Amino acid sequence: MADALPTLEQLLALCAGGDKRAFGEFYQRTSTKLFGVALGIAKDRGIAEDILQQGYVRIWKYASSFDPTSASPIAWAAAIVRNVALDELRKAGRIRPVSWTDAEGDPLDRIADPVEAPAPWQLQALRRCLESLEPMQRNCVLLAYYEGYSREDLSERFDRPVGTIKTWLHRGLNSLKACLGR
Repeated sequence: MADALPTLEQLLALCAGGDKRAFGEFYQRTSTKLFGVALGIAKDRGIAEDILQQGYVRIWKYASSFDPTSASPIAWAAAIVRNVALDELRKAGRIRPVSWTDAEGDPLDRIADPVEAPAPWQLQALRRCLESLEPMQRNCVLLAYYEGYSREDLSERFDRPVGTIKTWLHRGLNSLKACLGR
């Protein structure tokens, strides 16, 4: 009888100890999803590949900082790749100016499947919860977490102070968490 595969959490713990084989396994099991995160932000395959490589360097370097009580391994890794992507696009001056307007259609139609490819009922629950937010708050959350815009970009877009944007994002995420927890 073959041994059970280690969990992603176990693989990260092994990576933290310098286990290169565990890192290779972590890469094999997560690279498709994390590449999707990079490509979704970069919109360019070559740039996304570079972002993914840099993301995995950071994952290796910071594996010891992974806290399983704070996030799932894939969510933690996706956040690292997302941050690398945004940093690289900002450095290259490629972050698009905020131009998403209500005239461009329903912002909820722009939601792609999240990183962990949920079942259709989970995506429907997310859409339902997003619809419960006030329109400006919902658009702010979607622009920040789906399109990758900074608080400063959103401040300019909505003509509100950065502090207000931070509050909208914080309250919006708390509302989504509560709604999805029901």
